[in-house]
Amino acid sequence: MRILVASHTYIVDLNCEKLRELSRLSSDLEVTIVVPKKWRPGGVQNKIIEPQEKIEGNLSIVPISNFSQNNQGLLTFGADIIELLKNFKPNIIQVEQGAKSLGYAQLITLNRFLGLKAKNIFFTWWNLPYTNKFPISLLEKYNLNNTHGIISGNQDGVDVLREHGYGGKVKVLPQLGVDEQLFSPQIQPELMSKLAITNNDFVIGFVGRFVPEKGILTLIKALAGLQELSWKLLLLGRGELKEEIEKTATEAGIQSKLIIVESVPHDEVPCYINLMSTLVLPSETTYNFTTLTAAGWKEQFGHVLIEAMACRVAVVGSDSGEIPNVIEDAGLVFPEGDAQALKNCLQQLIEQPELLDKLAQKGLDRAREKYTNKALAQQQLAFYREVYM
Repeated sequence: MRILVASHTYIVDLNCEKLRELSRLSSDLEVTIVVPKKWRPGGVQNKIIEPQEKIEGNLSIVPISNFSQNNQGLLTFGADIIELLKNFKPNIIQVEQGAKSLGYAQLITLNRFLGLKAKNIFFTWWNLPYTNKFPISLLEKYNLNNTHGIISGNQDGVDVLREHGYGGKVKVLPQLGVDEQLFSPQIQPELMSKLAITNNDFVIGFVGRFVPEKGILTLIKALAGLQELSWKLLLLGRGELKEEIEKTATEAGIQSKLIIVESVPHDEVPCYINLMSTLVLPSETTYNFTTLTAAGWKEQFGHVLIEAMACRVAVVGSDSGEIPNVIEDAGLVFPEGDAQALKNCLQQLIEQPELLDKLAQKGLDRAREKYTNKALAQQQLAFYREVYM
């Protein structure tokens, strides 16, 4: 089976690990990853990235000339994509830019024009209801009418597309897996010493952006009610909310228990997660964000949850978006924005070490079974074969 996957996501080499694993599952698999020749991610990486062509066994990474260098919905490819398609002759074409992307419509059209007879699949993260206006409505209708399968990063994404009339095959899988070599249980004595953390400390952790929708202020309110217990709060990340976090912690009288670490490289994140007794993802749905066709944000997956699970760290999450489906019975879930409910969850874990250990092991087992790059590759291949039948 020849599989072509197109997305700007794979300009980052680390993000290709799941597809590398996919290419190794069978000798008759060939995987080609199409990435834009030039891409400007924005944010902290506000520079143009120009990926290089690579061939690794049955996996090829091929940069193709592109239009739009920073908008995934507008990303389309130059004429060199035609020669690639004619030579590779894919059986599966997967575009990971969502239901309304021009790039997906382009690959659908070329698939038909070149007589490839490949199955069209797209990946989406979008998990909130939306309405389309002309001409976006026609673009999405064209894409959905020519789709043989959808991989959604969350169940809400499937439900939204069902409401938009899609009745075909679907699979819920995150776009990226967890690297079990990088994220694994590891003792960190030097880092503990550096941060003045001892073996007896119960460390409550958070990893992510310091923004309102991540619910950090709710976490601090919850901990304000647990001052009589022994714990420390480790926040790993950065963002606009930092000063307010420090102010709120000071007002709550827990500033001495707060540790903030900013700007940690991705390969060092596992070291910090391994300091934690529990990791909390208290995300909160918001409607402050708007696009041309939709409004709002809720947690699309919560990748840090599976990273913590893989480190054998117990997890606690709100019920925003996909979080409950990621955790299931391998952690604790509370109603988003409910500081009292979060306080109760944390108190249970602090006071019941046997529960903490049980959930940590359940999380590790779940991460290894469902969320490693190899586990995701196996599930994705099974879906491809289902669609291709």
